[in-house]
Amino acid sequence: MLTLISHPLCPYVQRAAIVLQEKGVAYERRDIDLANKPDWFLKISPLGKTPVLLVDDEAIFESAVICEYLDDTLVPRLHPQDPLQRARHRAWMEFGSSMLNTIGAFYAAPEETALQARATEIRARFEQLEAALSDGLYFDGGHFSIVDAVFGPVFRYFDAFDAIDDFGFFASLPRLATWRDQLSERPSVRQAVKPDYLERLNGFLRARKSALSQRMSAAESIS
Repeated sequence: MLTLISHPLCPYVQRAAIVLQEKGVAYERRDIDLANKPDWFLKISPLGKTPVLLVDDEAIFESAVICEYLDDTLVPRLHPQDPLQRARHRAWMEFGSSMLNTIGAFYAAPEETALQARATEIRARFEQLEAALSDGLYFDGGHFSIVDAVFGPVFRYFDAFDAIDDFGFFASLPRLATWRDQLSERPSVRQAVKPDYLERLNGFLRARKSALSQRMSAAESIS
């Protein structure tokens, strides 16, 4: 039995969970409190981060490494067989990780000027993605890949952001909008989080005391 050490809001955990679901393998998920990390967790996670995958007595840390291990050892394969295309997919996986950093800067922006700057940066990244997408339902057309597992958690943030205000992130980006919608309906993506995920995420965003949380308060007072 595989064990995924996780945190309910961590997008990097979600990508590992998505790949596990796509592989159809049985696994146990064990959540920890990252604000109060147990000693046993710090012994198996040198960076003190989730996810960690326990394979028998061996701990594998870092989400990209976990996804690569699962794809090397379990079918169906999610990476392309062609080495050049596989390298391209890995590059866009890194792009997805970079986007999570930009999203973090967006929801933590202390005032409106910084919030707008980060929103502009997200939009620019999305325009790059739009140009890279193939025609079809997924990143590379009709085949679900690890790139899709990486971006499912990225797009999930925008379910919360869109309810706060219209930032125009997806306007006039039809391929990206189709991809986002398709991933949101994929069973593995839906099952990567618990039913109360959006409620937990909104609570996390409110607690930032940021420009975005101020917009949340304004939107809630109107409704």
